[in-house]
This record gives sequence, C-alpha cells and structure tokens, in this order.
Amino acid sequence: MPSVKNETKLAQIKEDLEGAGAVWVVDACGLTVKETQALRQAVREAGASMKVYKNTLMHIALADAELPTLDDMLHGPSAFVFAGDDVAAAKAVKEFSKTNETLEIKGGLMEGAAVSAAEVEAIASLPSREELYAHIAAAINGVAQGLATAINGVPRGLAQVTKAVADQKEAA
Repeated sequence: MPSVKNETKLAQIKEDLEGAGAVWVVDACGLTVKETQALRQAVREAGASMKVYKNTLMHIALADAELPTLDDMLHGPSAFVFAGDDVAAAKAVKEFSKTNETLEIKGGLMEGAAVSAAEVEAIASLPSREELYAHIAAAINGVAQGLATAINGVPRGLAQVTKAVADQKEAA
C-alpha cells in the first residue's frame, strides 16, 4: 500500500505534467547550493520550474498519464524542469550547463514524445518566439517597403518622362 506522502507527491507530479509543454531531465548532482539556486533562478526567468522528485514516482506518473516513461533517463539523481515555453527553458538549462560542467542534460519529454539530450540541445539552439516574431516583422516590412518603392516609382517615372518631353519641346 503506497504511503500518503507518496500519493501526495504523485498527485503533485501529475499536476506539474499537465501544466507543462515539455519536461527536461537533468542531473544536477555535484552542484553547490548557490549553483542550484542560480539554476532555479535561470529556469524561473525562462517561465519554467525545476523540481526534484523520486525517479520511481516520476515513472509511475508518466505511465499513468500514458506518456513515455523515460526509463533510460530515470537513473541516478534527477531534477525535472517543467517548461511552459519549451525553447526558453531548454536555452536556460543549456546556457547554465556551459558555465557548469557538473550539470548534465539527460533528455526529456516534449509534446508527448521522448527526446534525447542532443535533441534538447538542438531545441535550445532554436530562436526564441520573440526572435521569430522579429524575423517575420522584418520580412513583412521589407516586402511592404519594396512594394511602396515600386508603386512610387510609376508616378515618378511618368513625371520624369513628361518633364523630358516638355524640355524637348522648349528646346525645339
């Protein structure tokens, strides 16, 4: 019979899973308290949360939610980053792992599918939502500017031709 404490934790994990678009699994073993706090802060700024749960409870919660159980990642000490914005959270974890070699990205879960550590790093290299919006706005602006120049060129050309004809008639 499972303990009340484990049932409470299991319900909390299920709630975290429901609210997350992605879950990144990291090994934060070896980080100091200050480094762990800095990692949590970086993750929080990315709109995510980092929690430590027992691997067996996470396995049960994933199985109950009919998600991949991530058995190959759930070994040893694990921390779980529950992300609302997948890319921002992956970037935060990747940036922190660059400065702290003790942090290891094990992989994760995104849109109901398991992803490897290499895939998490590839996701982290994607541009953020704001950067994509800026690229789209720049493309639209470029097209609009080109269209305005082309439309403005027709009357300008007509005016130049008319002036040239008038100059020819004055000279003749």
